[in-house]
Amino acid sequence: MASLANVEYRNQEATCYVGNLDARCDEDLLMELFTQVGRINSVHMPKDKLTGAHNGYGFVEFNDVTDADYAMQTLNMVKMYDRPLRVSKSSLDKKTGQSALDVGANLFIGNLDPNDVDEKLLYDTFSAFGTIIRPPRVARDEATNQSRGYGFVSYDSFEASDAAIECMHNQYLCDRQVVVQYAFKKKSDTEETGTAPGSAPERHGTRAERMLAASNPLRKYVQKSAVQRTPNTLFAISGSSGAGGIGGVSMPMMPPPPPGAPPPPPPLPPGAPPPPPPPLPPGMPPPFPPGGVTATSLHPPPPPLPAGAPPPLPPPPLPAGAPPPLPPPPLPSQPQGGGMPPPPPPPLPPSGGWQQ
Repeated sequence: MASLANVEYRNQEATCYVGNLDARCDEDLLMELFTQVGRINSVHMPKDKLTGAHNGYGFVEFNDVTDADYAMQTLNMVKMYDRPLRVSKSSLDKKTGQSALDVGANLFIGNLDPNDVDEKLLYDTFSAFGTIIRPPRVARDEATNQSRGYGFVSYDSFEASDAAIECMHNQYLCDRQVVVQYAFKKKSDTEETGTAPGSAPERHGTRAERMLAASNPLRKYVQKSAVQRTPNTLFAISGSSGAGGIGGVSMPMMPPPPPGAPPPPPPLPPGAPPPPPPPLPPGMPPPFPPGGVTATSLHPPPPPLPAGAPPPLPPPPLPAGAPPPLPPPPLPSQPQGGGMPPPPPPPLPPSGGWQQ
């Protein structure tokens, strides 16, 4: 692995900081995990001189800066021994630290499912709106480690936090309608701004914070990835943007038609009759009548005779004393044994009657 002498000569731009490591993790395990991303030059985990245990973090140096950026996107918040890893650029932490990028774009996410929503799900959901400067935190019980149903997400800009509130507030996450809004400021934050003690708590996202964030000179150290993070377009539009809905619930926008498709017909005014159906192509039979399928529709009457044609002759009457003709026996759907079908009935006797 890496020795202490080689640590100072690491390529900081191609080195990832890996935090929140479990005590059972070692350098070999980090090497095996990060090798799935790219070629690794060295792995170093600072250890305590007395106990020999690591301090809960380490550094992974790649041969290429692109592999380090890809590791940040794929392995950040991945759980190892039930603890989400924090993977970030080592150069960013060394130059600025987390507090320098904390502009106040901190969100509170409430009404979370305590069984299904964890830090990894929060990161996967809210990282679509911008860069998250620290791993999302889910409030948990200290004794049972059970989620309390709320958490916090911090962005590096108010544009990202505003987009997250616009798209995720009152949306459903794991069958629960979550609440997304700006978190309250800590007591130390209010004291720095000169707020009087005992006053009502103030939320983040104020005008003063936005002006300070716009002029923050340390934002240039944020490494922008090649993949542009944009909000998911399948989220519903909130009611404040003017989209219509049913019963106060916002409805998602319909996707645009494919290129070259004809435009949809305009909606009919109230009370207007429906338009007639389009004509049938040649050779296609007409559809069934509105009343349904009847015997008349299946077996229509014979066509009328042309003008001047003689009427058809009636069938000849049966001779006196002759029994009525027997009806033909029903034919089977398929001859049994591959034989011939049954013969037709015998002809009627001559007009002299039946012979004794």
